[in-house]
Amino acid sequence: MYLVGDIGGTKTNIAILELVSRKFVTRFEKNFISKDYDSLRTIVKKVFDEDIKSKFTIAGACFGVAGPVKDGLCDATNLPWLVDAKKIAEVLNFEANLVHLLNDLESAAYGIDVLEEKDVYVLNKGIPQKNGSRVLISAGTGLGESIIFWDGRKYKPSPSEGGHTDFAPRNKTEIDLLNYLINKYGRISYERILSGPGLLNVYSFFKDTAYQNMPPWLLERLKKEDPSAVISEVAMLKKDECCEKALELFVSVYGAEAGNLALTGLATGGVYIGGGIAPKILEKLKEGSFIQAFTHKGRLSVMVSQMPVKVILNDKIPLLGCGNYLNMHDQNRLEHIAS
Repeated sequence: MYLVGDIGGTKTNIAILELVSRKFVTRFEKNFISKDYDSLRTIVKKVFDEDIKSKFTIAGACFGVAGPVKDGLCDATNLPWLVDAKKIAEVLNFEANLVHLLNDLESAAYGIDVLEEKDVYVLNKGIPQKNGSRVLISAGTGLGESIIFWDGRKYKPSPSEGGHTDFAPRNKTEIDLLNYLINKYGRISYERILSGPGLLNVYSFFKDTAYQNMPPWLLERLKKEDPSAVISEVAMLKKDECCEKALELFVSVYGAEAGNLALTGLATGGVYIGGGIAPKILEKLKEGSFIQAFTHKGRLSVMVSQMPVKVILNDKIPLLGCGNYLNMHDQNRLEHIAS
């Protein structure tokens, strides 16, 4: 059995997975509000002492963390945590080489191969190339990106912080948005737009420049609830024009950046849309502005239009990816011993 974790800016999910007939079965799962804890080590110790130690035999552990990973360390991007694999190994009484840290998009990318048909929605069927490169882009609390290469035997993700690259506007509205955000933040990355807080930024742009009269009921909801969730819900229900404009622009920029990543990774094997936002706005993604922006790539538009695009509906993919990584790691180790 494997101990796995999905560590994000909003929540941390810890699970025990067992591989049964080539499928991962969840034997235990617990969720935590990330900001309520001072470190991942604290959460792991709590779970291990209270729920795991006397009930499960763990062969290895892997955690996907939102942030760059180097030498078993990760300074989490949206949390005040320095995640240290060695310290987590100490809590688990493991040898250091049995605990692994992955970038969150890297862990999700490892999960693609264990997804079932019901776990994805096909936005663009395309013409997939066997063993062609894949890419994964995921908007949630932040924006993550990964390029996934075929190494001759299996798909292998490359860690990336592509969500922090410079935002490139495509028209006057997006130029105005860029200028608005520059005045607020300085440098603007794609994550400033393509994330939960990013959707609020886009809404604020329209509200401050074109829709000053906010309905009182909307103001109350934005004060009491998650603003980004409110904006997307109200937009989907077509109850407020400013929210609709914000979500429409958000979806178009999302499609454009997915297309940029598809070109960067030459993703003839497929483009995957992950993260927590896409499934919630799936009906909006189906309307066409996402794919229109995705394929609008000048002389390479035809090539991009032939790339399959799939929305990942299974929110457990980072956990599954961590389990798949550990299983692949064990198989490689056994093959090395046998040789």
